[in-house]
Parts: sequence; C-alpha cells; structure tokens
Amino acid sequence: MKYSLFAVLSALSSFTTAQEDDGLIRMKVMKRSNHEMVAQHLERENKALLMALDAKNNPADITLVASSASLRGAQPSFEEQLAVAQGKSESVTIKDYSNAQYYGVLEVGSPPQSFTVIFDTGSSNLWVPQINCKNCGYWFMNGGKHKFDHSKSTTYVADGTDFHIQYGSGDVKGSFSVDDVTLAQDIVIKGQKFAEVSDAGGLGMGYTLGKFDGIMGLGFAGLSLGNAETVFKNAMDQGLVKEGKFAFALGDNKEGELTFGGVDKSKFKGAITWVKLEEPKYWQITLDNVSAGSYSSGKTNGIVDSGTSLITGPSLEIQKIAASVGAQANLLGQYTIDCSKLSSLPNLDFTINGKAWSVPGKDLVIQSGGTCLFAMMGMDIPTGPKWILGDVFMRKFYTVFDYENAQVGFAEPTY
Repeated sequence: MKYSLFAVLSALSSFTTAQEDDGLIRMKVMKRSNHEMVAQHLERENKALLMALDAKNNPADITLVASSASLRGAQPSFEEQLAVAQGKSESVTIKDYSNAQYYGVLEVGSPPQSFTVIFDTGSSNLWVPQINCKNCGYWFMNGGKHKFDHSKSTTYVADGTDFHIQYGSGDVKGSFSVDDVTLAQDIVIKGQKFAEVSDAGGLGMGYTLGKFDGIMGLGFAGLSLGNAETVFKNAMDQGLVKEGKFAFALGDNKEGELTFGGVDKSKFKGAITWVKLEEPKYWQITLDNVSAGSYSSGKTNGIVDSGTSLITGPSLEIQKIAASVGAQANLLGQYTIDCSKLSSLPNLDFTINGKAWSVPGKDLVIQSGGTCLFAMMGMDIPTGPKWILGDVFMRKFYTVFDYENAQVGFAEPTY
C-alpha cells in the first residue's frame, strides 16, 4: 500500500483522546468540502452526457437495466442513471457513497493498521480492502486506498466465509475475517468479524474517487451479512462503552464529532426529543408529515442515515418540491438550482411526534462557485423507507442513536 503524506497526516490528526472524565469515546469526523462534491458531481454529469450522446448515436450499444433498490447499494452505473433520466427505470440504488461527505479513522489488527471509513447508520457490516484488491483505487487519486495485510497482524483469525454484496452497479466481493478493531487509539474491540474486500468494482467511481477506504456500519444486526455482529454492539457486550448510545455532531464546513457511549452535553441545549423506531433494523422512524412551501406529504416514514449526504424521498414527491422551487433535473437524477434563488427557498419541515424539525431553505443547497446542487434527490425503494434524512438534515441537529432502547433522539445544537 502506498501512503501519501496527506493520508498519513489525516489519519494522525483524526484521533482524539479515547475517554475523558465523562467516560465518552470521541472521534473526529472530517467533512469533504462542498467544492469537492460539486466538482465530482460535474465530472460525473459530463460523463453521463457523453454516454447519453453515444447512446443516441449508437442505441444498440447500450443495454438499459433497471436496478434493484438496496440499502447496502452504491452509486448506480451510468447506464442505470441514463435509464432513470430517460424515464425507462424508476428504481435506483439508495446508497450512493460518491455523495458521502463525512469520514473518520479506525484501526484493524495488531499492530494496528489505519483505515479511513464512512460511519454509516444505514448499514451494519465493517469492511476494508485487502492487499491486491481489484478496483480499489489508484495511488494518484487521494493517495490510493489503505489495504489490510492480515499477514502482519498477530491477532488475525481466518474465517473464510464469502462476503458478497450485489450493488446496483455490480458486485463487491471478499471474505470474512476476525481481528481486533481499535477506536480512538486505545478502545480495542476484540474478535470483531469483518470483511476483507478483494474486488470493489461494484462501487464504481464513487469509491475510486472517494476519500474513504471502507465502511463501518452502525445499523442493527438484522442488516448484517454473514451474521456478523456490529462493531458497536460488540463494544457494548465487551463493556467498552458506558451506555449503548452514540451521537453525531456534524460540522458544517468543519470537522464534526462522533461520540460512543452516551451524549456530549456540551453539544446541545434543552431536552433530547426521543422517537421510537418502527423496527430495530434500520434507524427508521414514523414521519407525521414532510412539508416545503405548498407541498405536504402526509404520514410517511424515513431513516436517519449518516452514510447519505442528501435528503431523499420518492421521485414523484421530490419532483413536486423541485418544480415548486425552480430546481432543474440533470442526467444523474440530481437537481441544480439558480444560486440567485437561495434566499427565497422555503424551509423543509419534518414533523416527528408532533414537532417540526426544520431545515432552512438556504441549507438545502450545496454550493461551490457558480454551481448550486439542490440537496434533495429522488429515490424509490419498493419495500423500504420512503425518505432518507441524510447529513443535510443531521447537520442541523445533535442526533443520538440509542441502540439499547431502539430509539433516535434530536436536540438543538450548540455548535
């Protein structure tokens, strides 16, 4: 594995003191800049446009395949994006890690090997790439990917069970292993089952261009492949955390913080509003209503998902909201809006347990230079949640995930 100086410095700066006097485990969560997100979006849009032109000139060369929805999905292929744009498919993958904005560092093995991961409440497995992994990035893109070498770990135990996820754009394959996982430098989870990925082709350019090596799922065991217990549940069972809670304080254009073992009272004011989960699988809750301007959804549901940057909803509903504010769809199924309209955008309100949680209109845009991406996107999941409350929502509130009591909490932030 080739480590760039940037990657090494990022890893070293990403750790914090494991436990302070309050018994909490704090980890820095870094944010990818809006400029990087917009630049990558424009690059993908240009590629999609070229593909669309090629499809028009050579229709026989393009096979359009409707993707199946998957909470463990990744970036749809450009063929699928084109199918959606042309109205030939309404089903797209729910996860697009190319849009992921927040990431942090954990370690695997003894001595520890560092990996940059997305802390993802929308999935449950931990996986990192192994040495000789195919389609696992290139050294000239963000310094390449950190890859796990189990031959260098004295605590590694072979498992060998196949790890195989079918993403909308292809397969991600590997095998399960068991080793120690370290959070915040010295909180060591013993005997963690995780996956070593040998081929990440199914993640497409979202992974190649992304600043992350792997994923640490923070969902429930019901989402986990291979009957692998989650890292956080193992930390609870091994007595490494004070309480069965973790919380995000996401920074806006600055670092955020992920706290394991309870809540950081300095990060919020007032009381936490607790909402029971519909089912302890996803962090899925009932939404009394979703509204913006004249739009109103009525009773629905959604998941609170740290691994999704945007707010997503049913395609037809997002189309209504986008049309009402003058946002225009592009070939990728994402919307852009005239930057001069930001001051007139209505708030987006999620009414939960009778209380409205508002995202101001100005915060529904990811802006860089003269480009403004509308931070809402259509996603149709036939048997899954209707809405995804991603990082755009979570940035506005201190968000607590209570594993023991199967509930999620929101509070007014102080940061």
